[in-house]
Amino acid sequence: MTLHVVSLGCRLNLSESEAMRAMLGDAGDMVVINSCAVTSQAVRQTRQAIRRARRAHPDARLIVTGCAAEIEREAIAAMPEVDGLVANVAKLDPRAWNVPATVPTLPSAAYTRAYVAVQNGCDHACTFCVIPQGRGASRSLPVDAVCREIKGHLGKGVREVVLTGVDLTSWGHDLPGSPGLGLLVEAILLAAPALERLRLSSLDGIEIDERLFGLITGEARLMPHVHLSLQHGHDLILKRMKRRHSRGDAVRLVERLRARRPEIAIGADLIAGFPTEGEAEHAANRAIIAELGVVHGHVFPYSPRPGTPAARMPQVDTAPIKARAADLRAEVARTRAAWLASLVGAPLKVLAERDGTGHAENFARVQLAPGTEPGTIVHIVPDRVIEGLLA
Repeated sequence: MTLHVVSLGCRLNLSESEAMRAMLGDAGDMVVINSCAVTSQAVRQTRQAIRRARRAHPDARLIVTGCAAEIEREAIAAMPEVDGLVANVAKLDPRAWNVPATVPTLPSAAYTRAYVAVQNGCDHACTFCVIPQGRGASRSLPVDAVCREIKGHLGKGVREVVLTGVDLTSWGHDLPGSPGLGLLVEAILLAAPALERLRLSSLDGIEIDERLFGLITGEARLMPHVHLSLQHGHDLILKRMKRRHSRGDAVRLVERLRARRPEIAIGADLIAGFPTEGEAEHAANRAIIAELGVVHGHVFPYSPRPGTPAARMPQVDTAPIKARAADLRAEVARTRAAWLASLVGAPLKVLAERDGTGHAENFARVQLAPGTEPGTIVHIVPDRVIEGLLA
């Protein structure tokens, strides 16, 4: 009797999958697909994962949860491979799975770093985004619960913790006094002095207040790696997306970050081919990659999602969308290659992964010596770049 949990999509899903794996440990022969629906491609990957899982485990109960189980509920439920669905908001509730409430829900340290979900849902209304339909309103995990979970991970030997959420920088807005994310980061660092590395997942730059800015730029245990939920580099497209920042806001934020902490590595989410995007808008989208020095890029070809305002806007043809996405990825690759070359000869502290590589504090990927124990932090000075890896 074996449990298999397949996690698709974001780091929040990864964190929740680990919690489900711990919670459902004695649930019998079961496959859980923790699905994603952020793009139409993500939905296709969810359906493919369901079919693969059924072929691999023909006699297991196959249950689907996650965003696709909400947004594409009827289509997923109609698949012959699926035995049942669990609502996204109930996926961490033992009652939804008919397992004893006494089963521990603390995620196990199955990875070299721990992903801790401190926030869920979203109160914003970006015109392209379907995730609020699958995740609901923004809600925050209280400080004491976050610190308790992190201490549990540290007790299992975890060296790095990543805070995750659907809209991480909105953490605390629903709590008494509406504290900002900076308060949570301060509380974690104070409550867990043994924590060596704290990393933040995607941030909405417009919500980085002075408290959080000071921690990002001045706290050594908070990793020098900022991933921005940027989405586009042209102001008109940003307005049509209903984003709350401008291109200038993003440029000024990165300039301020680098002025205080020059080693900060910038990542960004970018959408190619948003409705009404022309060549001039695409050129601005490409140009912001070099202007911000984006070295960790997540590029998404736009795809219309059901029930979103953007799906009713004039659409860009599929071929230009694919070409523009490839263009953005190539620009990120050029920026990243130059950045990696600049790190040759620089001392790095690298957290060893299970595949023979590791991640430096700035999230640069590093090839490690054979036999390096996963989960250890090693000091290296790379002398070359090989196929996108420092070595």
